[in-house]
Amino acid sequence: MSSFPSTLFAGQRFAVLGLGRNGLPAVCALARGGATVQAWDDGEAARAALAKAVTTLPPEAAARISCAPFTDLAGTDGLVLSPGIPHLLPSPHPVAVMAREAGVPILSDAELLYRAVRKAGSKARFVGITGTNGKSTTTTLLAHVLAEAGVPVAAGGNLGPAALALPLLPDNGVYVLEMSSYMLERLDTLRFDAACLLNLTPDHLDRHAGMEGYARAKTRVFTGQTAQDLAVIGTDDPWCQDIARTLQAGPAHCLTISGTNPACDVYGQTDASGTGIWQAGRCLAHSGPSLPGSHNAENAAAVCAMAGFLGVPDAVLAAAILSFPGLPHRQKLVAQHAGVAFIDDSKATNADASARALGCYDRLIWIAGGMAKEGGIASLAPYFPRIIHAFLIGRDAPQLAETLTAHGVPFTCSGTLEEAVPAAYDAARNTGTPVVLLSPACASFDQFSGFEARGLRFLELARTVTEQPQTGTGKAD
Repeated sequence: MSSFPSTLFAGQRFAVLGLGRNGLPAVCALARGGATVQAWDDGEAARAALAKAVTTLPPEAAARISCAPFTDLAGTDGLVLSPGIPHLLPSPHPVAVMAREAGVPILSDAELLYRAVRKAGSKARFVGITGTNGKSTTTTLLAHVLAEAGVPVAAGGNLGPAALALPLLPDNGVYVLEMSSYMLERLDTLRFDAACLLNLTPDHLDRHAGMEGYARAKTRVFTGQTAQDLAVIGTDDPWCQDIARTLQAGPAHCLTISGTNPACDVYGQTDASGTGIWQAGRCLAHSGPSLPGSHNAENAAAVCAMAGFLGVPDAVLAAAILSFPGLPHRQKLVAQHAGVAFIDDSKATNADASARALGCYDRLIWIAGGMAKEGGIASLAPYFPRIIHAFLIGRDAPQLAETLTAHGVPFTCSGTLEEAVPAAYDAARNTGTPVVLLSPACASFDQFSGFEARGLRFLELARTVTEQPQTGTGKAD
């Protein structure tokens, strides 16, 4: 791994709007690469963070950065928008309108990474992973497998480091990028050597004018693929089943995956040793305790499919999947005491994600709530018999309470995690229930800065009520 040349973007001008986890690294990387960059964020703290970051750059790079509101984008080679800033729906940001009127392309930082890598002369391969749920686990697991195989690898994008914060890899390297629907809408020349769509359930519908628009955005991960490339598609939902039929006609080689369905090319199946991942009549690997449930079998199946395409030996693949430690905030055991396990699944920000966790436990105490997505938790009704008691938090607790009342599920409106966690622990001990599960089925922004902060607070409270040392780790995505 090495640094990018300082002349990659020489003579080019870029605008960057939004100086968060993606925008700030984009400004710095573009300036280091020789570009002139105008940046802006409405938040004073974000602008202060840019000012601090500029002091760490070489003087010649720092001199190419300005921070000012946008009034004219004429002569700009590209606008990098923070993924959370809409360029079309539900209503475009004024700067996005300005860019379109000036004929300036609106780009993802992943697109700029691809251009930088190719311009630097590297033939490193690119893997794109998307889906409503499971993409963070799949991205991290594939990167883990490649690292164990000795392949130079860098992972990021929507997960972890921003794309433009990743290093330059050699020709045999692999970039593994988690791609959100927002990022996929802003690609131009980037082509993924291996592309994966895990699943599709309703999410971000306001940004995509409904489910059909959301599906179109997600399938852009396969755009530009050739006969030398690999397309991996989950088939455990009807939307992806339709997309699979199209992909199977080419041009890329297509492999279907499933957490349970043996009719697929790569699939999960429970045997005497646990959940095995199978292909063409042979078991490639076992998913291990850090990857519970059929949804993680689907994630592991995707990784097995892509790892084979990328040349990872079978023995290395099997050992690497077993050694995977799991991710914070995805069904992570964070405390255990008096027969009660506290499971942090704060990443479950919609009902479909929570369904995957609820399906892993026969009896549990459930902590849920926050800012509900469209449809609330009605789709979780098949799992309600497993819930001994629910503790509801956040803005939309009353909405969730209505659903639980209609199905006869006992619940308490706690309001906050500070109230819910001790009460859940008491309920678990009093009823002999082995699991307290935080799987909110809701976004976190009513009470927290993100799901990571929510999960870390749960860990702190679980540690406090059990008086146990901290056993989990937190990581900002």
